Order: sequence, then C-alpha cells, then structure tokens
Amino acid sequence: MFPFLALLDSEHVDEELLVAVSHVAPVIASRATPESTIRYLLVEDSTSTDVNQIITLLDDGADKAIVPLSLAKSLLGTVPAHRLLLLLDVANVSAVSDSVRNAVSGVLLKTSASSGFGPDVDLIHSVSRFFVGATVHVLAPDLPTPSTIRKLAAIGASVVIPFSQLTLGSTSQNQISVADAFLASIVSDRSDGLFPTVIASDPHGKRSLGLVYSSRESVAESIRTGKGVYHSRKHGLWRKGETSGATQDLVRIRVDCDTDALEFSVVQHGAGFCHLDRASCFGDLDGLAALERTLASRLVDAPEGSYTRRLFNDEELLRAKIMEEADELCSAKTKEEVAFEAADLIYFTMTRCVAAGVSVKDIERSLDKKAMKISRRPGNAKPQWMPKAEPPKAELSKAEAPKASSAPSSKTPLRRNGPIQMRTVDISAVSPEDRAKLLKRPVLKSDEMIAKVKPIVDNVRARGDSALRELTAKFDKAQLDTPLLLPPFYPLALEAQQLDPAVRDAIDVAYNNVYKFHAAQIDGAPLVVETMPGVTCTRFARPIARVGLYVPGGTAVLPSTALMLGVPAQVAGCEQIVMATPPRADGSISPEVLYVAHKVGAHAILRAGGAQAVAALAYGTETVPKVDKIFGPGNQWVTAAKMLVQNDTDALVSIDMPAGPSEVLVIADDTCNPAFVAADLLSQAEHGIDSQVVLVASSLPDTVLAEVEEEVDKQARALGRVDIVRESVAKSLIVKTQGPEIAMEFSNDYAPEHLILHLRDAPGWVDKVKNAGSVFVGPYSPESCGDYASGTNHTLPTNGYARQFSGVNTQSFQKHITSQEVTMDGLQTLGPIVATLADCEGLQAHANAVRIRLGM
Repeated sequence: MFPFLALLDSEHVDEELLVAVSHVAPVIASRATPESTIRYLLVEDSTSTDVNQIITLLDDGADKAIVPLSLAKSLLGTVPAHRLLLLLDVANVSAVSDSVRNAVSGVLLKTSASSGFGPDVDLIHSVSRFFVGATVHVLAPDLPTPSTIRKLAAIGASVVIPFSQLTLGSTSQNQISVADAFLASIVSDRSDGLFPTVIASDPHGKRSLGLVYSSRESVAESIRTGKGVYHSRKHGLWRKGETSGATQDLVRIRVDCDTDALEFSVVQHGAGFCHLDRASCFGDLDGLAALERTLASRLVDAPEGSYTRRLFNDEELLRAKIMEEADELCSAKTKEEVAFEAADLIYFTMTRCVAAGVSVKDIERSLDKKAMKISRRPGNAKPQWMPKAEPPKAELSKAEAPKASSAPSSKTPLRRNGPIQMRTVDISAVSPEDRAKLLKRPVLKSDEMIAKVKPIVDNVRARGDSALRELTAKFDKAQLDTPLLLPPFYPLALEAQQLDPAVRDAIDVAYNNVYKFHAAQIDGAPLVVETMPGVTCTRFARPIARVGLYVPGGTAVLPSTALMLGVPAQVAGCEQIVMATPPRADGSISPEVLYVAHKVGAHAILRAGGAQAVAALAYGTETVPKVDKIFGPGNQWVTAAKMLVQNDTDALVSIDMPAGPSEVLVIADDTCNPAFVAADLLSQAEHGIDSQVVLVASSLPDTVLAEVEEEVDKQARALGRVDIVRESVAKSLIVKTQGPEIAMEFSNDYAPEHLILHLRDAPGWVDKVKNAGSVFVGPYSPESCGDYASGTNHTLPTNGYARQFSGVNTQSFQKHITSQEVTMDGLQTLGPIVATLADCEGLQAHANAVRIRLGM
C-alpha cells in the first residue's frame, strides 16, 4: 500500500514536481506520462473509451486502469483483476455485484465535499469491508491533512491527492508538501525517531548496498533533490557522495509492510556505496551484476587478439557461439547439464548486450514491459526453427491410431504450450530400484521449515495475544482488538444474512451424513475381559478434553474442513472445541465457517492462521485456551509448526498426523469411463503444483488409455486453475500393469491418500486394499463426495503415511484407559507369578507390593 496516490489534474504540471512525486507514489493520469513515472490510467468517461483502447494502454505499460462500473463489466475476464481498479462514487457501492467486486483489485472512491478535508472514515471503513482484500483509495475535493492520511492508513486505505494540492515546498493552507504526505503514516519504533533504511541498487536486480538511517528531514531533502540523502547519527544530514563523488540518483522510495522502515532504490555512481570502495557493504557483486561489470571492463581493456576481444569485434563469431550454446541448452537432459549450458548461453548473450550498450536494467525493463501486456501473441515459432513436417500418411483405423494427445484434433483447443499429459511407465519394464523411485514423493524439507517457524512460535509463546495481534496484522492484514470470538456464532454480527440458503442447506445435509457415520464409530461400551479367575481387565474410552481444529481460510471459504474436524469432536464429547482460522482483512470470519462452528458446538474461534495459530493452541495465551491435541490441514508453515510443538515436552500437545500435498491413485481397467477417470485425476491435480496424481492402468488397452489422456487435456483446459494443473499433471504418472493384482500391489506399496477403483467388480477388490487413506469404489463414487458430504472424513494421511496412520475419525478425539480389578482369590493365583517376574528384573519393591498382601 502506497501512503498516497497523485492525480494529474492539469495539462501543465511542473516537471520537477512530477518526477519527485513519481519517486514515492503512483501517478494517476488520463493521458500518457513519462516512462519513469508509475502510471495508473484513469477513465472517467465510458462513452469515449472502449475496451480495446484500455487494453492498448495497459499493453503500453500502464500499471493499472481505473474504470467506471459500466466499463468494468465489459472488462471482466479480459483484463486480470490485479490490473483493474473500480472508479466509484461512495454512494453507489451497493450497485457493485459480486462478479465485479471479484474481478478488480481495488477501488477509487470519490467522496463529496465536507467542512475541511474529512471524508467519513467510518463510512470508508464500512465500504472497505465490502471490498475484502482489495486496496481502497479515496479522492475528496478538499486538501488532505497528515492526520487524515494517518486515519485512512489505519483502516487500510490511502488518499488520492491532485497535483494542484502538492508542493515541494512547505505545507500551507492550499497545498501539502510531498514529503509530509509520504511520511504521514510512517511511524518510527526508535526513540530517536529515525527510520532504518535499506539501500538497493536499482540496475543490479535490487542488490542490497547497505543499511543506513533516515530522518524526516533527510527524506524530504531526498525527494526534493532526487538524490540519495540520509541521516548520520554523528553528523546529521548526509548527502551521499558529496565529498567522495559516489553520488546516488534516486529511483524510488518504498515503505515496508509495518510502516516503520524504508527502502531506497538508487543508481549508484563512483566506486560504490561502501566506504571501502566496494559496490556493497555486504560484499562484492555476484551473478549477472558481476558478469555485466566484468564484460563492461573487458570491452574497454581486453587485449587485442584475446578471445573476449574477438567476441566483441567479430559479430559472426559471437552469433555462432550464441547459436551453438542455444542448441546445446536445448539438448541438455539433466538439471546439471541445463544449468551449465544456460550459464554459457547467458555469458555470450551478455557479451552481445554489453557490446550493444544494453544493460541488465534495460533487459529487466523490457521483461517488465512484456509482462504488462494483456494481449498475447499466438506463441508459434518462426518456420525456420520448426521441425520439417512429415509427409501425409494414409488414415489409420481407430485401433491403429496413435494416442490422441500426440496431435490435436480439430475440436481440441489450440495447445500453445503443448498437451497437458502425464508421463507413462510400464511397471514390467522397470528395475526394482526404479520401481522404488516411482513410490517416492517430493522431498519435504521439514528441518528448514521448522527453523523458519520457530521464531514465530517462540514469539507467541512469550508474548501471547500481543504477538498474535501483530502477526495477524502482518500476515492477514487484519487489525484485531482480541483474537478470540466466543459464542453465539450464528448469527454473529449479522454475518448469517450473507449465507446463501442453498449453501446452508448443503451444509445441513453434509453435517447430517458426517455426523451419522462418525456417531457409529463411537467407542461407547467398555471392553471387559476376565483373563483368569479373579482377574478382570477393562478398557474404556474418554474424550480428549481440549482440542484445537485448524481450518485454512482467509480469502478462501472451507466449511467442509470445519465439518470434518468439528463433527467427530462433537460426537466424541470433547469438553472444549477451539476452532482456529485466518480472518478476512476486516477481521471477520466467513459466515459458512461460522455456521458450521455453531452446528458443531465450538466453544471459541481463534481468528489467526499459520504458525502463530498453532502456537497459540499449543501453549495458550491470555485469551486463547491451551489444547491437548491439534487437528487439521494447512500449508507448510502450519505443518512445520505442528511438528515443532508436538516435540516440545513443555507444550504437552499431540497432533493428528503429518501432512503433505494432496494425492490420488486411480486403478482403471477396460470397463472404465475415460471421462470419469480424467475428472478424478484432475480433482486432486488442481489442489497445487505439488499434488500427486497416479493412474494405474490395469491391462488398459492403448486406445482407452489414449481417450483418458485426451480427456485429461480437454478437461484441464476448461479449468480456472489450468496453470496449476499443467504443472502438477506434468509431474504425475501413468503406471501400466498387467492385471488388477499387480495394480493393487503397486497401490498398496504407494499407500495413497485417496484410492479410486474403476474396476470390474470394484467392491470385490476392497478386501485387497492394505494401505490407503480412503477408498472410492466404482464409477459413481468420485473423491469429491468424500471431500464434502458422503459422511467419511477428508482429513487423511498423505506422503505414504497411510501405511501407519488412519484418517481422522471419532476415535482420533478419544483416548483409551485400561483398568484392572484383582480379587483376593485372584491375587493368590496371580501374585506369585508377578513376584517371580519382578525378582527376575531386579525390582524388589514391585515384588514386595504383592508379597505384603499375600503374607509371603
């Protein structure tokens, strides 16, 4: 979030002011501005501007387009949300539909005049709740004050200031200085009021040059002069390079996420930033920056006849080397080979660039400009680089035809990036070593993640609610008075009014099914066994008293996970159920999750996510009760935090199971429906790029397998998450086996989270399943049913842990206690046996506890 935005409200703007403002804020304009400024395109008249004109301006480099509601509707699905802002009068917010709200990244609100600048901050705050997760900018006709800028920043909004109200001089009744506007919402956490400032070299890929301090005076001077000006704690104002010549041209000043530190992007001149005449205080340049510097030096002083001089002087030699290295890169196979050949190609490419006076920064600008384009090229290669077409062949019968994925049909969408397909192996042709590799998942670097989450966990453990509030503000952008919500949850602050009746009814049906299945699992009656006359052993179940249920959330809505964890906790009779879920930006929880919390009888909702939520559940805070066991899925930060706290004896907390990326294994034979199989594979592939998808083809004819692959490609391209699917499917696997017995053997060794059986007499094969989280039997049992509403639980072991872990169930929320009752007659028989064994182990007191009763 920028402290403010600047609006070009005149045809004639002072060039010095324009450049100075562009160093600290985006410039909003309805016309072209110099390339050095950050440009937001303002379209106020929808009748004089069409969609194609907006796309052209965005293609030309405008960061975002600010458009009225009528134009926004026309741009839906054409312009990405992060490139669109909605221009809206504050009185017309109710006219914005959900589809428009979700298709923009923010809103520019125009407010009416008031007595002195003072848009109703409470009103702006209520509007920002409607645009959850979006940026909110406010344009009012009167001059803003630093106080108002701070108030708006406190609710996550920023002010738009016309250039006519900005000055490089001092703030007056009619104008506010650029420095005052920029610094209004920035607060130092130091007693001397200085701001820690990171200096980054703009032409060298944001390399850090050093760490200094800035004062309000030095920032104002830097903005005014366009030079690097800082604050020396010994000498005061410090104009970098004033005596040494190592001056800096200012490119941009940015504020960090906590608004207490600054980053200066600069072009460094002279010997470098460091007083030791080095480029950086953190060591010399490396990577592309070092290569660029070396080549620039060799361009000047490379000896005649040297290889480098020949490359600079002989364009044909350099061209030949670039072509040679490009060809070798294309032929590289292993990761090491690709890296080696790419480095060679980059060396000769940079030689070409330096010879032509092109810098790394020039390349970055070109990349940034290409990335800004909305319209896309077809993506076809030039004819001279395409392989020669084979002569046409006679049409083959369907049985003889190659796999459909090898060539697009007329009905298949254009495959700009090749077919979306899995790699195939025949299990009969691989060695035992290679078969073992097929069973492995990507290596999870748990040690690295635990090291990353430990400071967060320690912070919450030491500082409790204060740390929770700070971390929630940092990661979830939500300002909370208290992290804990208490019942009643439905309705809570009128959230229930937002609950779609169809969704509520679906949750009710899912709840009933999940409850019914989990209630049947309850371990109620004690197990009583008389092991010998007079000796009775009993086992009985008791609920785990305090449980924490982690429900991923934030911008997502996951009532299904709340159901899958809350229902078995409710059935088991846990005394205290604490649900943890990340809040939305306004601090609220989705009404769907609130409704589930109400139905399962949750006792509290912790409005926090990530490692900080896990830490609060494990150790407790001033308001958050400590729990005995933590359940629920999450990202790698959540998983690492769960693993960390379960191994801390001070926490005395357990977890449900280790977690990993989602996975499915489908066994299919010639009776399968290819479309069904493809849909089942994609239902897991869309979770993330690290999702694991395996198709085990049991004597599946090549023609049927080709239909499956064609369906995977076709269905994937129709998904909104096609980019994720493309990556996960490319790393996934088709394993060809001879018969269902070998297929089942591979599945049991793989131990999948989800196992789907598309087999002849599928129910008959369930008895052969040894390792799986959950099994889906037959063509009409999609994995989605288990995820949501069939009744089984969707919190399941991944990463091969189905060999030793069960999925979450009612007994996950119970513990079992044993008891024994021995009568006098029973002790007469059992006692001597116990005493003999105790003597054998040398435990005299154990034996004495028996002998004293028997008078032995």
